Amino acid sequence: MLVADLMRRQDGVVSRGQVLERGGNDDDIARLIRRRERARLFEGVYVEHTGPPSWCQRAWAATLLHSPAALDAGSALAAWGAAERADTIELAVCASRRVTDPAGVRTRRTRAWERVTQLNLSPPRVRLETAALIAASRSVGDDAAVALLGDLVQQRRTTATRLQAELAVLTSLPRRRLLTEVLGDVEQGAWSALERRYLRSVERAHGLPRGRRQLRVVQGKRTVLRDVAYPGQHTVVELDGRLGHVLWRDRWTDLDRDLHSVVEGSITLRVGWAQVLQPCRVADAMSAILVVRGWDGRPVRCGERCELR
Repeated sequence: MLVADLMRRQDGVVSRGQVLERGGNDDDIARLIRRRERARLFEGVYVEHTGPPSWCQRAWAATLLHSPAALDAGSALAAWGAAERADTIELAVCASRRVTDPAGVRTRRTRAWERVTQLNLSPPRVRLETAALIAASRSVGDDAAVALLGDLVQQRRTTATRLQAELAVLTSLPRRRLLTEVLGDVEQGAWSALERRYLRSVERAHGLPRGRRQLRVVQGKRTVLRDVAYPGQHTVVELDGRLGHVLWRDRWTDLDRDLHSVVEGSITLRVGWAQVLQPCRVADAMSAILVVRGWDGRPVRCGERCELR
């Protein structure tokens, strides 16, 4: 493959080694730099223009700098189109190697290099499940970890089962216990931080009946998902984590869903962050409603300071 063809494949980025492999030399590189047809991004790595490099060009440059290397964690997710592009390029290399990172590059050494990397992709990257778990382990706060893993499952990019299988192999991963709990909740349908808070702090902590999560319901020609449904009590809980939630389309969609529930004989309760952050109060209200609608159980106090009446 000619250098020009290779650069097109690599978003306009090439390494010195690749140029030499294709018959070029250092004089050719220096001449192109003088003509401003090339610019140095890292030592021995060049881009085809002198302007600011794009994120993809910086990602390619980092992988070529430490080649063989693969995008890791959040950078791999960004390459998969599953996360925002951050300034720092995260990489993975084989555990037997030692590399020195320039500013803007962060490298992790892994013993599972051959198993987790997909070097045939452009740019090379670690597998989606591995990247997601590494990124979640580095996230700030439990809610961020839930949101990251839940979004991937909700978007059907992966499954909780596949993530759990990968987590079983990553025995030294930081915050592994938390991620095990999170994936257990995601598998049950708690796909967002708000849904997980409701599941753990309201439903489980107060002994409420176990709801069915992400229940598919056909409404006319379309299928919608119910966040939490208690079929025996004909009650639906919709958990709305969207701040503001004032768009008229959202309002009409919510109304259509609620009207459909009423026609079916169910009531819909809409719960947001303001309510879930007072879990005992929500549990008190939910238990009263569920009892009126046929639940024969009783809620339990979550602790000595529980506000359950």
